[in-house]
Amino acid sequence: MTSRSWAELLGDAEGDEQPEEERRGLVRRLRAGLGRSRDALTRSLPGVGRLAEADWEQVEEALIAADVGVSTSVEVVERLRTQRDRADLGQALVEELTRVLEPAGSLALTARPSVVLVVGVNGTGKTTTIGKLAYRLREHGHEVVLAAADTFRAAAGEQLEIWAQRAGADFVGSSHGGDPAAVAFDAIDAAEARGRDVVLVDTAGRLHTQTNLMEELRKVRRVIAGRLDGAPHATLLVLDSTSGQNGLQQARLFHEAVEVTGVALTKLDSSAKGGIAVAVAHELGLPITLVGVGEGLDDLQPFDAGDFAAALVGGQDG
Repeated sequence: MTSRSWAELLGDAEGDEQPEEERRGLVRRLRAGLGRSRDALTRSLPGVGRLAEADWEQVEEALIAADVGVSTSVEVVERLRTQRDRADLGQALVEELTRVLEPAGSLALTARPSVVLVVGVNGTGKTTTIGKLAYRLREHGHEVVLAAADTFRAAAGEQLEIWAQRAGADFVGSSHGGDPAAVAFDAIDAAEARGRDVVLVDTAGRLHTQTNLMEELRKVRRVIAGRLDGAPHATLLVLDSTSGQNGLQQARLFHEAVEVTGVALTKLDSSAKGGIAVAVAHELGLPITLVGVGEGLDDLQPFDAGDFAAALVGGQDG
């Protein structure tokens, strides 16, 4: 069994790293999207020297306002208090948030095809994320099958099929109201028959509070696991970065239902309060694996903890 990071998976066949200019462009877009949180944090950071209790409370409140969450903010500040002689509190905060956000997730390539189950609530950009991921995988030499297991929403299959055409991927779907688990099963069949590398399974954008729909999601996962040993090889939760602490609850319940292995954080071009990434990583132990920073096909990128922390707090562009 091998395990590859999402950065490696989306890299080229020779394993070259992301070009420096491309990485800098991503950081600039992250900084723009996280501007609201960064401005609030920057205004709240006290000056150099020994800090008073009120200063630390101010930093803690700023982190909470940025959706880092109460328990995570308290722990981050407690660790920073041990570094009170540091000349640059902002840089210390970048380093601490980087520590919380590492390591990035990996995808265990235990079979060909590898199956990625993609879950999330309505409106997070799940289907679009799948399409962009298929495009990036195809761009770097991976043959992909898209499985339209969202049979609940009438237009979902058509939308995913359009993405399959744009990405140069195969498409497997069914009629409206069909059995989602059967679609996933058929997609694995198709991938094996055609020698494809990856199956991306779209699922209904269900509300995490709807227990019957969550049970259906568990069924899809069970069928995938029964069809192919070791599958799903990754379960990706698509999370809207503007959802605040509700996003943390979504992540918790999806993780309980289907064992999420990584999070794709979307809408980071929408003045997001991106601290939710820190809360998810710290409180649930779930790695942030991918970030969406725009509408373009190339705007889905592997997550880099250091770049994200610097964009959130206001560090340099690498």
